[in-house]
Amino acid sequence: MARLAVNVDHVATLRQARRAKYPDPVAAAILAELGGANGIVVHLREDRRHIQDRDLELLRQVVKTHLNLEMANTEEMLAIATRIKPDRVTLVPERREELTTEGGLNVADQEMKIQDAISVLHRAGIEVSLFIDPVAHQIKAASRVGADVVELHTGIFAEAKTIEERRRQFEMLKNAAKLARELGLNVHAGHGVDYENVLWLREIQEIEEFSIGHAIVARAVLVGMEQAVRDMVKLLNP
Repeated sequence: MARLAVNVDHVATLRQARRAKYPDPVAAAILAELGGANGIVVHLREDRRHIQDRDLELLRQVVKTHLNLEMANTEEMLAIATRIKPDRVTLVPERREELTTEGGLNVADQEMKIQDAISVLHRAGIEVSLFIDPVAHQIKAASRVGADVVELHTGIFAEAKTIEERRRQFEMLKNAAKLARELGLNVHAGHGVDYENVLWLREIQEIEEFSIGHAIVARAVLVGMEQAVRDMVKLLNP
């Protein structure tokens, strides 16, 4: 069975648009768990554009499933992670001007720095995932630096404009997932996954968990968080 981790960043985005107290991403996380989510994901960005430090602290207290903190590999974020102790940290690239994470972490070009961060997180008892593009040299680098998990970037697949391009990207993801498992890595996937393209991705048996945010939050605006999560869980495990 594929697991579903729900990213509640966009609930915080809506709140921060008015600098209001609502909607509360912590409440959204509780409802997501009630709807069947296996985990909750948040990205604490350097510029704090959506999730705030207090959100993370409260989520650590209330999440009953599995808390995954997405973050850049910086001293500030490592200090926060080792203090809060989420169940998992996913290291991601981060640029201030981007709307959302635009691509995978370039592990191959910064192996020593990432290995050092993984060591810090492992000493704190935190599982480490690396968000990477579905290409062999990055997967091999993730294995070398000691990652527990790779989260394959599905954004290019999700944004494919033609069926031929989608098929090509699907095969890349399929091959990448297979390689990662062969190297002993747990395989997750995320970015741009929605209620339509997940029907493709669920066929890749090596993918154990999907991290999905925008599509679920957008649907939740219309049908509620619990129902939006239930709908996705049914698609993942028909």
